[in-house]
Formats: sequence, structure tokens, C-alpha cells
Amino acid sequence: MKTIKLSLAALMAGGAFVGASAEGDTPKRTLKPNRMLVYNTLPPEVDSLKDMLMEGEFYGRLRLNTFYWDWAEEKYAKSATTGLNVGAKDNWTAGLGASLTYKSAYYYGVGFTIDGYTSQNPWHVDREDIPTLKAGKDVLSRYDAVNDGDYHMNVLAQLYLEYKFAKSSFKFGRQKVETFLTKSNDTKMIPNTFEGYTLTSKYFDKTTIKLAYLTKQKLRDHTRFHDPITFKNSDVYSSDPLKKATASWANNDDAGVHRGLRYDYFEKAGEDVDHDLIIAEVWNKSIQNLKVMLNYTGVPDVLYDITGEAHYTFKAGDFKIVPGIRYMMQFDDGGGKVGGASLLGLLSPYASTGNQDGGYSDPHSLDGWLFAARVDLKSDAPWKFRLGYSHIGDEADIVAPWRGFPTGGFTRAMGQYNWTANTDTYMLRGDYNFDKAGLVSGLKAMFRLAYQDYDQDKYVTVNGSKKQLQLSDRTVLHLDAIQKIKALPGLEARVRMAFVMADDNFDGRDPSYNEYRFEMNYLF
Repeated sequence: MKTIKLSLAALMAGGAFVGASAEGDTPKRTLKPNRMLVYNTLPPEVDSLKDMLMEGEFYGRLRLNTFYWDWAEEKYAKSATTGLNVGAKDNWTAGLGASLTYKSAYYYGVGFTIDGYTSQNPWHVDREDIPTLKAGKDVLSRYDAVNDGDYHMNVLAQLYLEYKFAKSSFKFGRQKVETFLTKSNDTKMIPNTFEGYTLTSKYFDKTTIKLAYLTKQKLRDHTRFHDPITFKNSDVYSSDPLKKATASWANNDDAGVHRGLRYDYFEKAGEDVDHDLIIAEVWNKSIQNLKVMLNYTGVPDVLYDITGEAHYTFKAGDFKIVPGIRYMMQFDDGGGKVGGASLLGLLSPYASTGNQDGGYSDPHSLDGWLFAARVDLKSDAPWKFRLGYSHIGDEADIVAPWRGFPTGGFTRAMGQYNWTANTDTYMLRGDYNFDKAGLVSGLKAMFRLAYQDYDQDKYVTVNGSKKQLQLSDRTVLHLDAIQKIKALPGLEARVRMAFVMADDNFDGRDPSYNEYRFEMNYLF
């Protein structure tokens, strides 16, 4: 099996190089700083089924990602039941991979896309250290590595049929879904994708409408599609200690997942363990200089969100000043009585600690809200700045395990989850274009400085000791640099660093850490 998978990786990489030499030096796609792809070349509309295939386009991508995580203070132990290390241990890993995409031409508006990915993990931590991985976990599947010894991922992440009509596109199948709370978030090796139906329309002037009915999700470090919100799977009942422990990685195990909305708790509550995700989103630019958004995202019988957002551009001499606001309301639709108000799941009525309120006004409700504001300062100069603030209402934590971040674009720094109840975040961001300044060709850099003030009065007591439900207050400095290699269009390198200075945990441990990432991409 490993030989077959490695051969697949070699075939994809080889095909990529052949495609690159055949098509010349102009990349068919380019990467935005947030790693979303921009297609510079798309297949045409054709007059026959034969041309639908013959006039399609291949797109390739080669990538390398490396990660190193350095805790200020390590504290870990070996599990007596699984033999795996758990806790805070310095960790590293690397991924080498490729993707090959084929988009057919369109015949009477109908076309299809096939998008295959591979992530090879030849340099990695030992199996016993897999649970200690942090950011680097996304180059492999922890479930596959621990249970099967498989450190490689090969995934058909996108496979959809598309119909274009009246400035609209309907897609059915596996696909990326880019909305407020759902993102491909393709910053590692394989994107976050979904199975279901989507409709995107620009039929109405200066308006974009997105509708989605999604039945499955595949997170970036998974090889299988799974429920979009349920944490753990039926392995939670297994008599095998390893299967039972790794049930946490077999369903939705996103870092922002609600751990109380889990397989066995849904069953104990007499609720379905299979869920759908429904989305409706509208962006409008009808009023000059004003951009507004309204979004609905819901999981029937669990929860739903309604979010409004607006940005207005003022001109002041040579400067553009762009204030923006976001207001999000989260409504309990049955999930609170299953999972509780805290994302850790310790306030679920089915948890051993579920008889405590944990400092929440209603420990068994998912009603919540957030407010965020920002001001951007831009000009023709090579720099721009952003000042952001967010406050999460002192009710329930915000549930968003779909890789779209509730505070994203306002106060979220790299790897931070600052949308737990009664959290305040203040952030300063600065961007500098060294290329535009005439200093270094192809180089852009960005920093974020954020202070995150969590609610330390939210905790439960376990065996006489306090267990915090939220992170310790912390200051985060994030540095990011992207270097485009102009001698080879489509090739770029990226360095990311985060320095997190945090207060001690309740147990006296310092949870501060430094994180280092190096990434290379070649698109053609």
C-alpha cells in the first residue's frame, strides 16, 4: 500500500513538471497572501463533448511545509493505556506534496473538476509523539499514523459537476466552499473541503449570493469525509484503548470544534449523530464605497448563526480610511442541552463535570454573540495598517469548526482562537511591500501584534483542583514574509513566526511558546 501511495505522489509530481515545461513560464494560477487561489486561465465554452475534454485545463502545484513548535515549558507524560505521549512537548514535522487539478471545458454550461492531492511525510516525529503535534499535524492524518502507521495522505479533495447559467454557478459534489464561516484554508498541504450542493450567483448588479447545503466535511489533516460538527465517532465505545483514544481524530476534530457535541452525547440525548450544514450569504456593493454582507450558517437541531458586516471607504487626501464592523449572533437550536456552553464540553450534562456552571450565565445554552470593529489605513505608499478590536458576549462560546474564523480579518493572529465567551482582543497589523518600495524585488512582509484577554473566572473543579475552560491571557506577535521568485513565475517562499507570551495556567505551567514555519509553493 505504501509503495502504491508513494508511486501516486511521484506520478503527480512528474506530471506537474511535464505540465510546467509544456505550458511555458506564465503561471495559470497565483496565490493570495491568505493562500486562496486566483485562476488566471480558465477553460472555454465549447461546441461538442469531445472538445469538452480536449479543451480542458490541467493545473499543478508543488509544495513544501515545515513546522517547529517550541514550548516555554514542556509538561507531558506517556499514557498508560495507549503508550502515546500527551501534553506539551516540543514538536516538529515536514510535508512534501503536490496537487494536480483538471477542469474540463464547458458544454452548454456543463463542466467538471477533479482535484487530487498528496502529502508525503518522510521526516516526522515518532509515532508515540503524534498526539503532541500542534500546527504541524496538518501534514499527516494523526488517526492513520497512529492506527495504521501511515504517515502519508492521498486525497481526492474535489470532484464536482458544475453548471454555469445567467452569471451563476451550481456545483454538486466535493468542493471548496468560501463563505464567512467555511473556508478552504489551504495554508498547509490539503484544503478543507465539503460534500454537497452550492449555488453562487452574480446575476444581480453589484451583488454576490452564495447558497450551500453541505452533508460532509474533510478537514485538512483527514483522508476521509466526515460529519461537519460531530466530535468523535463510534470508536468512543471501542474496547480497544487505542481506538477509543483516537476516536477524537476520526470525526470533526478541528481546533475550534465543540468537544461536547460528540457522538456518544448526541446518542445519550436521543439526537441524530449525522448533521448537515446550511449556508446563505449575500455581499452587496450597490452604495458607493460601501460593502455589506449578511450571512446565515446553521446546523439543524444544533445551532445557527446570523452575521452582518459592513465596510466603508473614506478618502482623506492621499489616504484611504476603511472602517469596518461585524456583528454575529449565535442561536441555540438544541445543541446546548447536548454539549453545554463551553467548547471544551465539560459543561455538557453528560460530562462528569456537567453539574457545574463553569462561570457561564447558562451552562446548557449555546446562545451567544460577538462584535468586532477595525480601521484600515491605506495609501499609494508601500505600507498599510489595521487596528482591530473584538468582544465575545459573556454567554456561550462561539462554535465554528469549518475553518472560517469568527474574528478573522479583525483580530485573529496566526493559530489563535479568540472567540470564547467574554474574550476581548486588541490587534495592530502592519503590511510592508518591499518590492513597491524598490528595496527587495518580490518581497512582502506583515506583522500582527495582539493582546487577548480571556475570562479566567470560567473554570470547573476536578478532584478538588481548578481546571480552566479558557486560555490564559496572552500577547501574540506574528511575523510573516512572502518572497516571490520572479525568475521562475509561480514559485514563492514564505516564512511565518509566532511568539506567544502567556500568563501561567492554573496548574502553574507557563503555556508560552514560539512557532516557526517555512513554506514553498510552485504553481503552474
